Amino acid sequence: MCRCLKVSPSGYYAWEDRPASARQIDNERLLGRIRQIHADSQGALGAPRMHEDLTDEGETASKNRVARLMASEGLQGWPRKKRKAQRGKPGLPPPQVRNLLERDFNALEPETKWVTDITEISTDEGKLFLCVVIDLYSKLVMGWSMHHRQDRQMVIRAVEMAIWQRQGGWSVILHSDRGSQFRSGDYQDFLNQNTLICSMSAVGHCGDNAACEGFFGVLKRERVYQRKYRTLEMAKADVFNYIERFHNPRMRRRVAKSDLEFSGVL
Repeated sequence: MCRCLKVSPSGYYAWEDRPASARQIDNERLLGRIRQIHADSQGALGAPRMHEDLTDEGETASKNRVARLMASEGLQGWPRKKRKAQRGKPGLPPPQVRNLLERDFNALEPETKWVTDITEISTDEGKLFLCVVIDLYSKLVMGWSMHHRQDRQMVIRAVEMAIWQRQGGWSVILHSDRGSQFRSGDYQDFLNQNTLICSMSAVGHCGDNAACEGFFGVLKRERVYQRKYRTLEMAKADVFNYIERFHNPRMRRRVAKSDLEFSGVL
């Protein structure tokens, strides 16, 4: 082999006996953690979100390094699935309601800006509808509700759960699209009774609620599109698992780290 490669035997044995470098040892340690996080996410995380999780844990590896290590092991996240744009006839919001967010999805404090929306999940028993309420500061799913009909009571239950988890009693902007559930009198009365300020998207502008749409996109790419649900209950259990055992714990760790950095502890 040495003759074919034109390498001296002494050089080959010196290379074979050379101890691993500090960089190689650190790569093995980092790769072990990457494997663990990837397995915990059930194969959902790609390099960008893997890099975010590692950074939250205090790792200083660059995004390119994380991507290179994942590629060496054949690890990758679930690709984004293209979907067709849906068009529908928009409804008119209540006269006092307007778009208060104006696509500003940044929040400097918790419980100041919430967004809500509905999505559908297919099962062999029919469609399951999911409504969520997300805090734009922490990205936590504050409230959620699932049902086989997308009625106003399902939406109110999701908001009610968010209110139950709210720490303060001050007013919160709650932004939605112009779906009939959000325009209903029961929903509007419920918001008024609980110091929630209604905000609604403009006509035909799905980007006005991009924060909620983004969460649904990640949920479906990382979990829903990788499963086949035979029953509604199977879908409910899996969505619950994703929200409460995967998404929310990650967001809480991220917020805790950010708060420590802001206070000067880190």
